[in-house]
Amino acid sequence: MPLNKLSKEEITQSYNKYARWYDILEKIPEFLGINRIRKNLFRKASRDVLEVAAGTGNNLRHYPKDCKITLIDLSRAMLKIASRKARRQRLEVSIQEMDAESLEFPDDAFDTVVDSLSLCTLTQPVQALREMARVCKPNGRILLLEHGRSSNERLARWQDRKADKHAKRFGCNWNRNILGLVGEANLEVVSIKQYCFGVFQAIEVQPTNMSIEILRQQMSG
Repeated sequence: MPLNKLSKEEITQSYNKYARWYDILEKIPEFLGINRIRKNLFRKASRDVLEVAAGTGNNLRHYPKDCKITLIDLSRAMLKIASRKARRQRLEVSIQEMDAESLEFPDDAFDTVVDSLSLCTLTQPVQALREMARVCKPNGRILLLEHGRSSNERLARWQDRKADKHAKRFGCNWNRNILGLVGEANLEVVSIKQYCFGVFQAIEVQPTNMSIEILRQQMSG
């Protein structure tokens, strides 16, 4: 698998630059039915919700109305758009500029943690998943809507051939093994549904004591 060809700073600058066009680009996955997948997955969110790498806030309309929502992202420009969407939807949302790989929240702070189509871009996706586990309550849920390497071998090989060029241009590693990353982070899979030849995956996981302990040892070391 290719390594991310852009640094975290370059990726942030890119998203700041193209923030106003991002929702137009999102029309592509929407055409493939991503909104239906979002609705079915994120209606499972409850109580205090953290969405990491939240971008322009496209998931806001899919959360239950009684959720208390916090959005974080490294791109200030993207978060400004998310803030406008929250106001239009009359939602009280906390919005903070923050790195998903180093969350500035205490342990066990949220009932639900959400990540949507960003594990492809994060420079340290396993670290980010472990951080999600750390801030998620032990009886909480982590909801992942991701895209990665297809379960169709012909399509997967095509993704592999184009992956380096795509990652260098957009910072998106579109052939990552999402379930493999979840396994590396020692998260327990509760359910998984795959769409579009396995490219899109809706995964519900829960934190485990092992994943949280690994992260704490890293931080103390």
